[in-house]
Amino acid sequence: MIEVKNLHKTFMNGQVETSVLKGIDFKIEEGEFIAIMGRSGAGKSTFMYQISLLDEPTRGEIIIDGINTHTMTTEQKTSFRLARLGYVFQDYALIPELTALENVALPLLMQDIPHKKAMSIAQNALKTVGLGTHTNQLPSQLSGGEQQRVSISRAISHNPDILFADEPTANLDNESSRTIMEIFKELHKQGQTIIMVTHEEEFGKMAEKTVTLNDGRIVGVKKN
Repeated sequence: MIEVKNLHKTFMNGQVETSVLKGIDFKIEEGEFIAIMGRSGAGKSTFMYQISLLDEPTRGEIIIDGINTHTMTTEQKTSFRLARLGYVFQDYALIPELTALENVALPLLMQDIPHKKAMSIAQNALKTVGLGTHTNQLPSQLSGGEQQRVSISRAISHNPDILFADEPTANLDNESSRTIMEIFKELHKQGQTIIMVTHEEEFGKMAEKTVTLNDGRIVGVKKN
């Protein structure tokens, strides 16, 4: 599903150059549940941002489902992300003025799905994560765990080829974190490809495979 070749990412701060990713080669198969782990500053989130097309690598190739993304225009990448990828962030990234249902439906409407159909899909996606009765609540009326479940609903509503999650349990208590991880495990069981960044070993072990980064390089790959 994803093939990464000689991936480098360098950031410039004035005259100072910082190399965060240092030549990563890696393959992710369809249907895998991968946890990307490593200490703070190892390059975990930077790696995920490159392979999820949210950022542009300095050097290297990212091939998703046979498509070399290096050849895509900015507009093509935007369309590809919207149609084929799903994202879950640690800060939920919900629009505060929209209800749970509207937050989930928004990306569907952006793909020109008719309003009635988008709302129906969004309703079903919320039911999938146990929030079928919370459709009309604003993010401020939901707990952190509920907000993250809305975020997951939004990410899976269009049946993405790949679901990316960046520290999805970082801001949650232990019970809410476990609920989120159980949802991911169920999605994986249904065939969803999931790539999750986490610093929490307990939850990393719940993935099918753990990839450990250190100093911008992959230093370990382990099946759980």
